[in-house]
Parts: sequence; C-alpha cells; structure tokens
Amino acid sequence: MRRRDFVRGVSLAAAGPWLGAGTARAADGAPEITTVRLAKSPAICFAPVYVAEDLLRAEGFANVRWAKAPVNAYDKLVSGEADFGATDVGTFIRLADGGHPLVALTGLHVGCYELFGTERIRTVRDLKGKTVAVTGLQTGRHLFASAMVAYVGLDPRKDIRWIEKPGRESIQLLGDGKVDAFIGFPPEPQELRARKIGRLLVSTTYDRPWSQYFCCFLLGRREFVERYPNATRRAMRGILKGNAVCALEPERAARNLVDRGFTSATYEYVEQTIRELPYGTWREQDPEDSIRFHAVRLHEVGMVKSSPQKIIGQNTDWRFLKDLKKELKG
Repeated sequence: MRRRDFVRGVSLAAAGPWLGAGTARAADGAPEITTVRLAKSPAICFAPVYVAEDLLRAEGFANVRWAKAPVNAYDKLVSGEADFGATDVGTFIRLADGGHPLVALTGLHVGCYELFGTERIRTVRDLKGKTVAVTGLQTGRHLFASAMVAYVGLDPRKDIRWIEKPGRESIQLLGDGKVDAFIGFPPEPQELRARKIGRLLVSTTYDRPWSQYFCCFLLGRREFVERYPNATRRAMRGILKGNAVCALEPERAARNLVDRGFTSATYEYVEQTIRELPYGTWREQDPEDSIRFHAVRLHEVGMVKSSPQKIIGQNTDWRFLKDLKKELKG
C-alpha cells in the first residue's frame, strides 16, 4: 500500500463517525486559501496535527506543507513559516507575554509531562534546595516544573537549583543520583518507567490538579486566523479529527508517525504515549481555565509580566472551537 493510501486509511477509518457531518460542508464557505502550512517537530504528543494531512485535504486544502523544526514547533510559527502548530501551555504563555502575534485556538490534550525524583524525594515540596534537570531554562519543561513548584508554595527562582542538560544525559544523572529530579517529556517517561529509573512524583495525565487542565494547545498565527476564518475553521476541524484518530486507533496513529519519520522514537514508546494520552477529552476541558491556571502560577512568581487576563484577552480565539464542539459530536 502506498504511504498516502495508508495514511488516508488510518485517518478516515478512525474519524469515520464524524465525516458525514463535518467534511467540506458547503455551509462553511470555501477556504479562502487552499494552502496550509503546519509546524512539525519531533514531539510525539502533537500526533493529532501529524495524522491530519489527508483530513485537511478533505477540508479543501489542496496543498499541505510542513515546516520542519529540529526541536520546537513554535519556532516556525514565530518566524512566520507556519500557519498552525502545537506547543505546551507554558511556552504559549511565554510567547504571548513576549508580544508574539499568536493565538490559542483549542486545547489538544492533558498529560505529557511527568516529574521523576530519586528515592530520597517523596513530594514536590521535598525539592526545596534540590537540583532539578531540565533541557533548558524558559523551555516548556522548565515552565511546567516551575508551575508545579509554585503550586505547592515554593519559589522556582529561589528554592530550586536548575541544571540544563539534554534529556538523555538527564536520565543518566537521575539514575546515578547526581540530580534530585527530572521532568520528562515523551518518550522519556516511557523509558524511565521501562528502565525503572527514579520515583514518579507527578503524572500530569493522572494526578490532580494537572490532569484537569490542557498541557498542549493548537496555535495559529493571528494574521492567518483573522484573514482566513473559513480556512481556520476547516483546519481546526481536520486537526480535531486527528484527535479522534489518536483516541480511537492509537496503534495505527503510532505507525503513521514512525513510518513517516515524524519521530525517531521506537514504535513501542510512540504507541504507548498516544494510547495513554486522553485525546478524546478536548470537548470537556476548558482551554481558558487551563491557560489561567498556569498563567497565575507563573505570574505570581514573576516569570511572566502579563496578567493571566491580558494573555487570555489578547492571545486566544475560541469562536471556532465553540462551533466545532457542537458539530463534532462523535
């Protein structure tokens, strides 16, 4: 089977219950532009964007282009090379605080991040005065871990010693007891559990309050969203159907990512990640509450200057999501 036939089979089979109500409806109006540019990075959890290519073609986009980023998909949005892309909530807040013309359109899922500690660390509060490994300061990991620390009353700027190391090196340091904690991002949590390294302190997929809030969002460039509302709605619909692909057929979605080179992780870890993340809950969770929850934590400790309400007021657009929630009742 040719790659495109395979991808179409995956996408249309999983999203089948929604296709009759949602694809290329005349009432939507034709997309004002038939080219859509999507940011691509190695992040497994952004799978709904990556499996949506043929669903987007069914929405009227004759030309689906990928802007490849070595690490962070949002780089391509900031540079103007992509129209839509996914990122974590902390990074979105930082970008909005920095004045970048991006808008959050919908949450994709909760979960992703997992905080691991050594055996001597029992709770997040035990990290006071301890060393926590992140891949870089002001990254999504650092911002998410900072929100966790702030939530329990610590100051991430004063109470934590942050060390910047690549994920692979951080895992080794945690296993050797040379750092006290590490916040992992797929496929690292899957590897840590498989190798029995560290103690799981917080799972944002299962542990409250983190499991009540989106960790990752679909962003759009403000210029595109304002200029092409029909195209924006159709692009969102295709990507939200990608959520259905991941929720209903995680094995085939994982094979899609691996075979098309969207990730270098093993199929086993990719499938485990997609299967564990609650992609089907995007209708129930409130994306605005999720942004507010994280923005409050980061604002209170001085890591962002803008108020949560300013970020929500200037850098979100929920009008398409409200309609799509009513339409896509799979």
